[in-house]
Formats: sequence, structure tokens, C-alpha cells
Amino acid sequence: MKTDPAGKEHGVMGWINRRLPVVDIWRDQLAGYAAPKNFNIWYFFGSLMLLVLVLQFATGLFLAIHYQPNPNLAFWSVLRSIGRDSRWGWLIRDMHVTGASLFFVLIYLHIYRGIMYGSYKKPRELLWLVGVAIYLILAAEAFLGYLLPWGQMSYWGSTVVVNFVTAIPVVGKAIAEWMRGSFVVGAPTLNRFFIFHVFLVPFSLLALVLVHMIALHQVGSNNPDGIEVRDDCNEDGWPREAVPFHPYYTVKDVFGVSIFMVIFFWFVLYNPSGWGFLLDKLNYVPANAIKTPSDIHPLWFFLPFYAMLRGVPDKLYGVIAFAGAFLVLAGLPLLDRNPVRSIRYRSTLYKINLLVMPATFLALGYIAGGSASESNMVVGLHVTEMFYATFFLLPYFNRQRSRAATLVWLVVLEAVVWMVDYWMYAIHAHSWSLMLQTDWLPALYIAVVLLLALVVPRLSADARVPEQLTMGGLTH
Repeated sequence: MKTDPAGKEHGVMGWINRRLPVVDIWRDQLAGYAAPKNFNIWYFFGSLMLLVLVLQFATGLFLAIHYQPNPNLAFWSVLRSIGRDSRWGWLIRDMHVTGASLFFVLIYLHIYRGIMYGSYKKPRELLWLVGVAIYLILAAEAFLGYLLPWGQMSYWGSTVVVNFVTAIPVVGKAIAEWMRGSFVVGAPTLNRFFIFHVFLVPFSLLALVLVHMIALHQVGSNNPDGIEVRDDCNEDGWPREAVPFHPYYTVKDVFGVSIFMVIFFWFVLYNPSGWGFLLDKLNYVPANAIKTPSDIHPLWFFLPFYAMLRGVPDKLYGVIAFAGAFLVLAGLPLLDRNPVRSIRYRSTLYKINLLVMPATFLALGYIAGGSASESNMVVGLHVTEMFYATFFLLPYFNRQRSRAATLVWLVVLEAVVWMVDYWMYAIHAHSWSLMLQTDWLPALYIAVVLLLALVVPRLSADARVPEQLTMGGLTH
């Protein structure tokens, strides 16, 4: 392809570009996109999610061709028609199942990277909210697809989750009945979930991903230092601290993709069930509406939310605790308004708080994977309180606080924890003896963080942000 001095292509590509600006789009949105020069390993996950999204669409299309959305045929269409009779059907199905789980691994890492580097702060608030919406749509897509194999765990797991919707006042029962298409999970439910999973939700997901990318290119990428590279441009208008995305980061992404594909196909070919995490062993048993499994639980990426639901015995308040996790995530631009974006230059106590945040989320998943005993439910409640505490402590770090303000924060947050526990006791959810065994978890965490800030003020002081980008290693 030849190019004239004005940059106009000749030949076939020139003819196409004058009618459909594919070359201009490539040049402006990829090859000429100004990316900060200090991206690290945390910035691999966005491009990897695009790859997995394409894989999910491709494998899902094949599976939809052979799938039978009928309670009498669904399980056998997956096990036999796809898994045995169709050439390479087992591979396509295992790729789809593994891809769903790895998609959540990537989005959790992507979200945490955004939290670490303040990617939700001005001017990226809308970009962050669209990302949270993508997370919600992806969760809906995974939930809808979980019923389709019509295995024992997928059937009962979907039944339990749909029943939680009935906790919504006034309209809850109507919504649950509409979702099921009946009073119980059956043929209408399977048909509806299949249509939503294959058509409606995927196209909504694609639309949101497109909006997310447009918003990203509008405001520019954040970076590990949290410095706006577009604020310092040369005479040609190019940011001094940026490099073209292609070839600098396309080469790095190819390397990241190669590592990812090795991990992906190891699970697909050698461990498709993922030790029971990616695919529960009860899903190899046909659904039986009159035989309830002894332990019903969702897939691993929903386990932390299941622990929140289970930790509050009242159904309505359990749903509020579950939905609140998404609300505080979406509300990060309001909770954390400190002008310093990156964790690199935030205070020591803020860094500790940001480490405890994913630790509590993982702990909730571990708790939900255990038995549904009362002691496990109480531990789940108190770890849920710790999880929320990590978010509600963020406004404290918006600026340097006085000793009096720190004491007020300590008293208020401790009072909230004890009020929640007293309410649990008042509705006879749990006894005080059982509650007090693990109540020290959120109470002690809040006390340690704020007392340290009170005794050693420099632990809550942010560092000075440099004027130019630094490298800082692979993960820092």
C-alpha cells in the first residue's frame, strides 16, 4: 500500500478508506493512541478480557447450535450431542466453561488495578461506572448460563438465587415469577434463560464494552503514577510522557496473551473442572426437582456474595448486603476524593486498607464454600462488615485528619458495627455468645487503623507525587 505525502493511501485500501475510514480509525484509535510509557503488568488484563470475550462469543455460538433448551433434552444435549457426538464438541464446551471463570479472574484483577491506581477519579468517573455496569451484566450472563446444562447443582443453584428476588418489597414475587415463567424453575425458565444468555445479554455486554472503550479514548488511560500525561504536550500536541500504543504495547500484549493461552489451555485440556471450582461435580448429574442436594452453592466467582446473603438470615437485608457491595464499588468516585490517585503515593494505612479489601473478599468466598452452619454464617457476617469497613474508611483518607476528627471516625464506625450486631441479636438471628466469638474482627480492624492514625499521624500522610512518570517495576 502506497501513501502520498499528505498521508492518503492509494490503491484498494485508499479506495476503502475514503468510503469507510478503517485506516484512519486504526491510526487514530490504536497506532496513534497516546499511552503512558509506564504501564506495568496490571495493564495486561484489559486486552486479555477482550480476547476472552471473543472466545466466549465464538464457542458460545457453536454450543447454541447444538443445545436443546428443553428440560428433557438439555442435559443430554450437553453431555452427548456436544460432549461426545459432535467433533471437537468437548473442546469447545470446556473452552467456554473455562473462559467464563477466567473472565471473572481477569475482571477482578482489572477492577482491583483500577482501585489501586485511582482510575475512578476525575475525569474517569463515567468510565468507571460503565465498567461496573459491565461487571453487573457479566454476572447476569454467568448466572443465566449456569442453569443451561440442567445439572443438579445448576438447577438448584438457580432456584435458590431466583428465590432471593422474592425479598424485594411489593414487586419481588412478581419479578421471580416472571423470571421463572411459572411458580417453579422449569421449561419456561430454561427457555427464557437461554434466550437471555444467547441474545439479549451478550449484545448488551458488547454495547457496554464499546462505550467503555470510547470513554477510555476520550479521557485517556490512567497510569501507575496517576499523572495526566495529556496535560504536558510538545509543540506537535503529543504528550511528552506517552508512546504510541502500537507497536510498544501491542507487542507486550502479544506476550501477555501467549502466557495466558498456556494457562487457559492447561485447564481446558488437563483440568477442565478446575478441582471442582470451574464445574461442580453435581453438574454431571441430571437435574432432579424432588431431590435437593445437601449443600447448594453457586460457582466460585459468586461465593463472596453468597456469603453476604447467607450471613444475614433476614432475606431482604441479605439482598441489601449483597447489592450494597456493587453500590459501594460504583460509589468509589464519591468515597475516595483524595487528589492523589496512585497507591504508590498514598499513606501507609491507606495501602494496608487496600490490601485488606481483596483479602476480605477472598475470605468471604472461602467461608461460603464451607458448610452452612450457624457459626459459618456469623463469621460471614463479620467478614462482610470488614469488607464494608474498608470502603467506608476511604473518606477518612481524603485528607490529613486532626486527632479530634480521628476519634469521631473511630467512635462512629465502631458504633455502626455494634449496632448491626445488636440488631442481629434483637431479631433473634444469633445469640450473643456466638456473635461475640468473631465480632472482634471488624471492631479490631477499625480500631487498629484509626488508633495508629491517632498515635502515629505520619502513617496517614500521603507522599509527594512526582512531576514526571516513573517506572516502578512490573507490579508496583
